[in-house]
Amino acid sequence: MTIENGVRIVAGSMVLLSLLLTVFVHPNFIWLTVFVGVNLIQSAFTGICPAAYFLKKLGFK
Repeated sequence: MTIENGVRIVAGSMVLLSLLLTVFVHPNFIWLTVFVGVNLIQSAFTGICPAAYFLKKLGFK
């Protein structure tokens, strides 16, 4: 699996998790969804992606 696919899986999982937490735990968990979205946008402009950094450390290629 490539890092690009790994980042998509991590981002999608975080969005789904945050939506579940928003519905079942507390409405303020929606901010996690906002954070993931903003991070995806900034990484498109800057090329810096924290998720890709951690996936590289875990051995993804």
